Amino acid sequence: MRAACKPQASTVLWLALILPELPLQVLVRGLTDPGLLAITESQPRPLVIAATPAARNRGIEIGQGVSSALAVIPELNLRPRTPAAERALVHEVATWAGAFASRISLDPPDCVLLEVAASLRLFGGLAALQQTLHAGLLQQGLLVHSACAPTPLAARWFARNQAACPQATEGTCATDWRAHLDALPLDVLADGSAVSPASLELLAGIGLRTLGEIRALPAAGLARRQAQAVTDTLSRAYGDTPDLRPEYAPPVNYLVQLGLLHPTIHTEPLLFAARRLFAGLASWLAARHAGIDHCRLSLLHERGPDTVLDILTGTPSRDEARLNLLARERIAALRLSSPVEELRLETHGPRPLAARSNDLFGDSATERENATLLLDRLRARLGAGQVRQLSTFPDQRPEHAWRSMPFGEQSASPLLHVEPSVGAPRPLWLLPQARPLSHPASLCLVRGPERIEQGWWDGHDIRRDYYVASTSNDALWWIYRELVPRGDWYVQGYFG
Repeated sequence: MRAACKPQASTVLWLALILPELPLQVLVRGLTDPGLLAITESQPRPLVIAATPAARNRGIEIGQGVSSALAVIPELNLRPRTPAAERALVHEVATWAGAFASRISLDPPDCVLLEVAASLRLFGGLAALQQTLHAGLLQQGLLVHSACAPTPLAARWFARNQAACPQATEGTCATDWRAHLDALPLDVLADGSAVSPASLELLAGIGLRTLGEIRALPAAGLARRQAQAVTDTLSRAYGDTPDLRPEYAPPVNYLVQLGLLHPTIHTEPLLFAARRLFAGLASWLAARHAGIDHCRLSLLHERGPDTVLDILTGTPSRDEARLNLLARERIAALRLSSPVEELRLETHGPRPLAARSNDLFGDSATERENATLLLDRLRARLGAGQVRQLSTFPDQRPEHAWRSMPFGEQSASPLLHVEPSVGAPRPLWLLPQARPLSHPASLCLVRGPERIEQGWWDGHDIRRDYYVASTSNDALWWIYRELVPRGDWYVQGYFG
């Protein structure tokens, strides 16, 4: 009987994400047009192991010698393989995928496994989930192949062999997945397993071509031919024995780097590369139901110190568009003297961020966020110290009862704290400088006096009697009379 793959409550369903040509994707994901590029490896001899479509269209072949490749395209850009960057990219994809699966496992060198049975209903089925994954990774400049199966090894093999991949049915994987597994070629055993090349040569030598043909052989016969690893691998792939996988633990803090193939001082290539990084950050935060109010984007130069940009969101957020907008404001204001060869994005201490549903009559929280976003954009464009706010200050003297300070800061306490007079009116409109009154007798005093005598501690002492006065057209003015030296009258402000 064929094992069914229609998920029940306890069904395990693995989705494999494979990064084809990983050595190439590491370098080209931050570029709009990588041009004529080939990746080389020096062991056992210098060979081309990956190339861009433009290079392949000009005659470059995978496995070709480096000297032969240069003979075909003399201007070909050759770059050595970077295994450390490849491992970092696979970890970055696994971290990003945490928003879509309850369990993730790394399957080196280029595969990430997601256990997605519990996620299907949330994302609308397997086909919708795969579409979401592909779109999200494409936004980060990454191309993936994906496939599902009840076992991780089968899912990996299907993703590697897209032509033999079973089609999803009823939002899950195909019920005849084992039949599709039987049809896979013999050489898939070398992918992600301990099967040795000698065992594969032995099986090919006796005329076997597919996994189904191997399974038809007696297991004892394979064991006698030192092919026990083949039996064990097939048993795990078909689900006859458990295939235990270590669970990937995402990092507590976020740190990713993206190298640029061509160092640049221009804004648009830097913004394009930065968008790749912020897309991953947004998903990492979504997996934690968290937000950040600060992250750091560093531009690493060929020469000289790094350019460090602190992206401040004002309130905790994981809105990718918002982060990109703030980064654009900061990068557009830069004047770079040395080309940038790498970007690094890092953040620490994500804060819990509750999900919020839409409101039929408008969302006040969204309105506040829009106002905060405006402030963030102004600070990013003009500088944090250039966006200021007015703050009240506990001083009865009108000229000293307010302060201008950077937005978000609290005003400092005065040397001598003075409580304002109880019930004393204050107009919202104060004149920059009090204006003398030429005809004070024409005004009708409505309220007052309120005496203010203070300021001796800072050298700006005043002695005044304040009144609310009404004019002939019923306007209300705030006026005062100097007690010393001459008793002149002045208007200080107007009531609305």
